[in-house]
Amino acid sequence: MLTKEAIRKTIDNLPDEVLSIDEVVQRLILPDKVEQGLQYMKDGKVHTTEEVRKELEQGKIGFRKVMPE
Repeated sequence: MLTKEAIRKTIDNLPDEVLSIDEVVQRLILPDKVEQGLQYMKDGKVHTTEEVRKELEQGKIGFRKVMPE
């Protein structure tokens, strides 16, 4: 979870030279997304490539089901 303290630390560690707003947002959000991904792995909420391929072949999932409009 992104906390005020984490945001403050990130901002304090930014370089003094000017960054684009996109770079600032990326530096704020990326560590949180990595942390979420690691937690998903610990919780067993990820699938191997082979598992996904099998589900695609069996018609259990499809592109539209994975990527909603």
